[in-house]
Order: sequence, then structure tokens, then C-alpha cells
Amino acid sequence: MTVRLSRRHVAGLLSASTALGMIGLPLRRAWAAETITVLNWQGYGTDEKWALQAFTKATGIAVQHDYYSSEPEMITKLRTNPGAYDVAVVNSARTQQLQAEDLLMPLDLSRIPNAVGLTPALRDNPNIHIDGKAYGCAWVWGYNAIAYRQPGIQTPDSYKIFQDPAYEGRLALLDDATNSVAIGALLTAQDMNDPKDLTAVSEQLKAMKKNLKLLWSSEDQWNKGFEAKAFDLAVYWSGASVRSRRTYKLPLGFTAPKEGAIGWFDTLGVPSSSTKAEAALAFVNYMIDPAFYVEWATKVGAPASANGSAMEKLPADDLNRTTHDPALFKSMQFMGPLPDERRQAFADLWEETKAFYAR
Repeated sequence: MTVRLSRRHVAGLLSASTALGMIGLPLRRAWAAETITVLNWQGYGTDEKWALQAFTKATGIAVQHDYYSSEPEMITKLRTNPGAYDVAVVNSARTQQLQAEDLLMPLDLSRIPNAVGLTPALRDNPNIHIDGKAYGCAWVWGYNAIAYRQPGIQTPDSYKIFQDPAYEGRLALLDDATNSVAIGALLTAQDMNDPKDLTAVSEQLKAMKKNLKLLWSSEDQWNKGFEAKAFDLAVYWSGASVRSRRTYKLPLGFTAPKEGAIGWFDTLGVPSSSTKAEAALAFVNYMIDPAFYVEWATKVGAPASANGSAMEKLPADDLNRTTHDPALFKSMQFMGPLPDERRQAFADLWEETKAFYAR
């Protein structure tokens, strides 16, 4: 079943926007005394207290949350708790897996008013479209690329710098199999989601051994290591690079190399077992509202919005806006769906590579 907001609700969404100062918030009477449940990472946008208060005040819809700490846990919760969730934050690389298990319902984006501003590269991405139907609404995006100390290192133009002997003992890599294989694949001009020559990928990663100083796994660990000058060159997350510069005043540059950045985007999906689809879509509409996004991004710190209209509301020199230039989409590969056997092959390759680093 494709989810649609009724004409009456769409009219309410539009007519209420001026009075509420929030484009796309529906009239309060539409879903009086209804409660929806959102499944997400904790502290990731949808559970901002000020936002939930504004949404409930405007619509009458209360929002409660359940959390996951890994994507496999998210999938398990959707599988084992039918009817428990009305909105789920889903990495687009997992959407096809969930759709194949009938865990997500298709969405008619034309019935979500704020979806008109979605960036086409995300809105129409094949990760979330199956048989011409969208199984999620693009929400936020980012990418993994190269961070480097400034002054001291000229802007790198290739992941090859990770193998440059001039940086012996100065490199930090993300301890993540999918990201690491992606770097090796891009260095060998392969599809990062389906590299055919894993031996070549392994060789590229092993060539970084002498430069490697740290395998990091959290933003806090990265910030502390960089501040302590434990490393000068690293793989890093785009949104984290903004926070490191803006909040912690760390002297770093951040760039996407010529091989391309490693892109990702998260979606807002409606589980197929939800009985509150219209209320869920009202919340999805609010989450991609430019007014919500600007407040989240400027007061709290957020990834880039999939809504181009929201990004354009930020000042032209805003660090989040300049870091997430839509021109990057031309060379960026997005993390895509991985069959279990390929995901395991990536994990095995990375474990073997780490053992090589440790020798």
C-alpha cells in the first residue's frame, strides 16, 4: 500500500504553515491525541526536545522514541516488533534489504509537501527506489573523505597521500570494514560497493601500514587524538569535521579527493506494520522542513539536509553549507546495499588487514 496524505490534510499542511511559522506543519485538529513511535539512534535529530514540543503543539501528535545502537539491531527490532514503530531512520544502504522483507511501505513523496525541495540525487537515488516506488524519504547526508592538519599539509587531491612516506606514523584510519574497502576500491578505480578484485583492494590498504598511527572509532577519540597531535592526516566524517572546526576550533582542512568521496544518506521510512501512517508522514514532513533544519544545524549541529531548500537557508559562508557542496554529488559514490556474503568478505578482508598492521 502506498501511503498518501489526504487532500484535506495536505490543505491543512499548507494553510497552517504561515500561522505557525513552520512550513508543512499540519493543523492540530488533524490527529488529536495520537502518539507515534520513532526508531532511531539516540540524540540524532528526531528526539530534540524543543522540536518535539513544537511539533506536538502544532499537530496534537505526541512522539515517543525507541533506540538502536547498530543497524543490525534496528533491523531486528523492525522484524520482531510488528506494529510497534511508525517512523524509522534507515541508512539508505539498508533500505532494499528491509523492503525485500516487507518491513517498509512505499511512500508517495508528492503527498509530503516539503519533499518538493529534496535534492534529486538523494530523492531519486536507486538505493531507496524499487520498482518505481520510494521506500523512504531522504533526510540527511554526508560523506567520508580526507582531513588534514593546517597549516602544514597542502590540500590533498588523492587517497594516495595515505601511502606517501612523507607521512610515516601520521595517519589515522576509521576502523570500519566498509569504509576501508571503499577507499581501496576507489584507489583501484572499482565500484566501492562491489569491487571484483579484493586482492588489489587489500594491497592498497596494506601500503598504508608505515603511515598508520591510529585506528579510530568515535568522534571523541578522533578529536582528542588530533588535538594531542597524535596524527596529522586521516579519514573523517564530513559532519564531524564541521563540529571539530566550529566547536573545538581544531586546525584542520577537509577535502574530497579526485577519486571521489564516500557518500551516505539516511532516510525516514514508515514501517509496513504501522497503523498511523498519516501521522507518521506529518512527522516526516516536519523533519525535512527548512525551519526545523536550520534550528537543528545552527543550535545543535546536524548533518547536511537532503532538502536543498533547507541548506539554502543557511548563510552562504556557513561551514556546514560549504562543506556539503552539492557539486560533490557528481563524483561521489554512495554506500549501497551489500549482500550478506559480500559484507562478510569485506569484514574478513579488514580483519586480515588489521592483523597485518599489527605485525
